[in-house]
Amino acid sequence: MSEKLPGIKLFDLSGKAAIITGGSKGLGLAMAEGLASAGSNVMLVSRTLKEAEESAKRISELYGVKAIAFEADVVDKDQTEAMAKAAFDAFGSIDILINSAGINIRGAIDELQLEEFSKVMDINVTGTWLCCKAVTPYMKEAGKGSIINLASTLGLVGLSNRTPYASSKGAVVQMTRALGLEFAPFNITVNAICPGPFLTEMNLPIADTEEGKKFIVGATALGRWGRMEEIQGAAIYLASAAGTYMVGSMLTVDGGWTAR
Repeated sequence: MSEKLPGIKLFDLSGKAAIITGGSKGLGLAMAEGLASAGSNVMLVSRTLKEAEESAKRISELYGVKAIAFEADVVDKDQTEAMAKAAFDAFGSIDILINSAGINIRGAIDELQLEEFSKVMDINVTGTWLCCKAVTPYMKEAGKGSIINLASTLGLVGLSNRTPYASSKGAVVQMTRALGLEFAPFNITVNAICPGPFLTEMNLPIADTEEGKKFIVGATALGRWGRMEEIQGAAIYLASAAGTYMVGSMLTVDGGWTAR
C-alpha cells in the first residue's frame, strides 16, 4: 500500500500562481476559472488587454483570488519573457503555465495560402515553445512546476481540410513529450490536454453547418459539443498534486471521439 503524504490536499491550488495564455476567452478562460476555483492566483494573457482585464476582474470577484491581465503576443520572444517576469513580480512564483493561445484556419490545401499555414504554426507551435522557454528559469530555480499545453484530438487523429491546425497540434503533442522528458529531472511536469469539439468562438462558424453536425458532433460518443466547464477538471488535475506522476501525457477530453 502506498504511503500518503501528510497534509496534502490533492486538488488544492491555494497560493499557487498560474499563467494562462489565451486566457481572456474560450477554453483558456474556462481553465483559468477552474484553477481559480481551486485557489490559484491567475494571470490572463491576451493580445486584447481590455478583454483580459474584464475577465480577470470577474474571476477575482467570483473566487477571491488575485487575477491580473497582461497583454502579449506569444510569438514575440521579448513579450513572452516580459510576461513571465511580470507574473513572477506579481505573485512571487510561477507554478503553472497553460498554453491555450491558438488559432484555426480551415480549408483544402489547394485553397489555402502558405501565409495562412505559417500563421497557424507560428501561434500554435512557436508560441507554445516560447512561453515554455520563458517560464523555464523560474520553474527550474523553484525546483517545481506544471506546464499544460493545449493540443487537440486533431493532434492524435486526422480530419480533412485541417492541415494547418492538425499539423500544429501534432507538433504540440511531440513538443509535450520531449519537454516532459527534458523537465522531469527538475520536478517540472509537462503534459497536454487534447480537447474534442467544444463550442468555442473558434468553432462557432461551423456549429450549425452540416459538417459541424455530422463530422464534429457526430464523431463523439456523447453526440454533442463539450461544455466549457467540462475542461476544468483536467486542468486542475494536471496542475495539482494529484497529477505529479503524469509526464509527457495526452489527456483527451473529447466526448469519446478518439475512442472510436
